[in-house]
Amino acid sequence: MSTGVIIAIVIAAIILIALIAYFGKKGRDRKLEANRGEAREIRREAEVRGSRADRQAAEAEERAARAKKEQAQASEQAAEADKHRRAAHERRVEAAKLDPDSDPDEVRGQGGGVGRGGDDPGEARGQGGGFGRGGDDPDDRGGRGGGPGGGGQDEGDVGDYERGRRDERAEESR
Repeated sequence: MSTGVIIAIVIAAIILIALIAYFGKKGRDRKLEANRGEAREIRREAEVRGSRADRQAAEAEERAARAKKEQAQASEQAAEADKHRRAAHERRVEAAKLDPDSDPDEVRGQGGGVGRGGDDPGEARGQGGGFGRGGDDPDDRGGRGGGPGGGGQDEGDVGDYERGRRDERAEESR
């Protein structure tokens, strides 16, 4: 082989190696750009999901705050109802003391507070009777009516409560 052919082969090999390196670099650059685009898309999706999660968390906190407020209002109403029930009971005892045909001890033993049940369906804790809340069993209506630890609601209690409220209103208007 002549020297000219060897030089031409070496130059062709160098050009071939340069072309392979050039196109390899272009391929790598395209792959990197594709990866950058995919990473941007994933970041955007993550941002959207993060925003949704933040919004859901805020809504959950808002619902929890509303539930807490409602619970506080329910507790206030229960305390108010208990106060009215006790006042009505005191009025019944007072009426029984004045009525010669009535026994004040019997009226006093009927209770006059709000009985609140525990977590156990049959358990009713608290003082007095009247509107009670038994346990978690939906079929349990509050247990045992009047007296200490009573629960339950009895038809007469509602009527007595309303009569007591009317008596209180009449006294207030005087």
